[in-house]
Amino acid sequence: MKILIKFLQVLVVIAIPLALILTGLRIFFTPPFAIVEYNMPGFPEDPYGFTKSERIHWANLTLKYLDNNEGIEYLGDLQFADGAPVFNERELSHMVDVKVFFKAAMRGWLGLLIFLAVAGLAAWRTHRSKNYWQAVSTGGWLTLGIIGLILVTVFLNFRALFTVFHQMFFEGDTWLFYYSDTLIRLFPMRLWQDLFIAIGLFTIAGGFFFALKGRRWAER
Repeated sequence: MKILIKFLQVLVVIAIPLALILTGLRIFFTPPFAIVEYNMPGFPEDPYGFTKSERIHWANLTLKYLDNNEGIEYLGDLQFADGAPVFNERELSHMVDVKVFFKAAMRGWLGLLIFLAVAGLAAWRTHRSKNYWQAVSTGGWLTLGIIGLILVTVFLNFRALFTVFHQMFFEGDTWLFYYSDTLIRLFPMRLWQDLFIAIGLFTIAGGFFFALKGRRWAER
């Protein structure tokens, strides 16, 4: 029984940073975040001619595709006023991969939330809430360490971090595009850097909360 309890505690510790990061992804990887970004001072304009309203329109459809149950034709059928396709075949192929990743991440997020809720309920029912909240507190501190390292990398060399991220989750070089491609025009590097920072700050806030509150609740 002690070994099982320790094992579950380790799982809770690991689940906390993952759940916080994925919660941040769920909150920020959405059309409203893109709209805020386009209106930020100093956000780079599209050198190939998209207006702000056009960027908002196409980005909104692109991000909605990731969250709906439509096939790639949802994006593949999009056309500009002159009849030209909004996305080329390489971009569409990458968006299929991104959707697979995003959907899997959201399933993992829900699974982590359910696991943490069930573990907390089981700990309460078996009078082991102290063990649970100790693990939550440790998970909060672990979160701060992980996100701290990631944010340092974001500020020192975001392009390297961005490259490593894509090499980890996507095969080959399908995520590399020309600057004139629609995806780059809608989602330039500045947007991705700000997204990483936003998720990082949210996760740090959550890490602090669980680190301090988990310890306090464990001492009750």
